[in-house]
Amino acid sequence: MPDPRRGKLLGELTDPLGRAGLRSGQAILVLILSAGIIYALIALKIVVIPILIALILASAAAPLILGLRRRGLSRTLATVIVFVGSLLVFGGIITAVVFAVSSQWGDLADSAVEGFGQLQDFVAGLNLPIDQGQIDDAQKAVVDYLTSASFGTSALAGVSVATQLITGLVLALVVLFYFLRDGDVIWHFFLRPFRGARLERGRRIGRTGVKVLGGYVRGTALVAAADTIGIGATLLFAGVPLALPLSVVVFVTAFIPLVGATAAGILAALVALVAKGPVVALIVVIAVVVVNQLEGNFLQPVVMGNSLKLHPLVILLALTIGTVLGGIVGAVLSVPIAAVGWSIIKVWNAPDPARPTA
Repeated sequence: MPDPRRGKLLGELTDPLGRAGLRSGQAILVLILSAGIIYALIALKIVVIPILIALILASAAAPLILGLRRRGLSRTLATVIVFVGSLLVFGGIITAVVFAVSSQWGDLADSAVEGFGQLQDFVAGLNLPIDQGQIDDAQKAVVDYLTSASFGTSALAGVSVATQLITGLVLALVVLFYFLRDGDVIWHFFLRPFRGARLERGRRIGRTGVKVLGGYVRGTALVAAADTIGIGATLLFAGVPLALPLSVVVFVTAFIPLVGATAAGILAALVALVAKGPVVALIVVIAVVVVNQLEGNFLQPVVMGNSLKLHPLVILLALTIGTVLGGIVGAVLSVPIAAVGWSIIKVWNAPDPARPTA
C-alpha cells in the first residue's frame, strides 16, 4: 500500500515551486563550491600562476616539439633544444633592454626635469588658482614621503614581492620543462581512471585545449610583433629615448586585449612628450592609432582565425575578473583561459574534428 505521506512529499518536490527550490539549492551548492575553488586558487597563486604560464607556453611550443620528435630526436633532446633556445632569445632581449635603459636613463631624467619645468611654466601661464607655494609644498610632500619610514616599509614589501616573483619564475621554468617533455604523458596519466566515452571526451578536451592555447599565443605573438615593429620604428625615427624598452612594453601589453595596446601607446606618448615635446608626442599618438587600426581590422582576424571566438563583452568581463583576482598576470591569462573554457564547452559532447568519422 503506497505511503500517502511519501506521495505528498514527491508531489511537493515535483510541482513548479518544488522544482524551483531544488534548482535553487543546486545553484547555491555550485556557487559555494566555485567560491571555495577560487579562494584556494588565490591562496595558492604563487603556485597556480606559474603552472598556468608554463601550460600556455608549452601549448604554444607543442608543434615545434612534435616536429623535432618526428625527425627522430628524443623527447629530452627536443625539449632541451626548444627550452634552451627560448631562454637564449628571451635572455638576449632582457639584456638589450637593460643596457638600453642604463645608457639612456640619464638623458631621460634630464629631459623629465626640463619637461616638468616647462609644465610648471605652462600651468603658471593659465592663471589657475595654483601658486608656486602650493607646487613647492607638493614637491616637499613627495620628498618627505621618499625619505620617511613608510617608504622604507613599502620598499621592504617590494623586496618580498620580488622574492615571490623569483620563486614563481623558477617554478614556471621547471614546470615548463616537464610540460614540454612529458605533457602528453601527464595528461594520459590523469585520464587513466576513465573508460569509453569519458576517456574519449578527456582526450578531446586535451587536444582542444592545447590547440586553442597554442593558437592564441602564437597568433597574439605575431600581432604583437607587428605592433612592436610599427610603433618601435616610429619611436626610433622620432629619436624618442628608451625606444627599445618601450617596444618591449608594446609587445608584452599586446597580450592584454582591448586595453593593452592603448596603455602602451599612452606610455610611449608620455615619454615622447617629456623627452621631445608635444609635436613628437602627437606623431607617436598618430602612429599608435594607425597601427592599432591596421591590427584590429586586418591583421588580427587573419592571424588569430578561430583561436579567439569570444564576444568583446566576454573578453572585457574576463579581463576584469582576471585583473581583480590576479593583477596584471591575471589580466594576461584570463582571456586565453576563457577561450579554452568556451572551446571545451563546445566540444564536450561533439565529435573530435581531428579524427575521421566512419
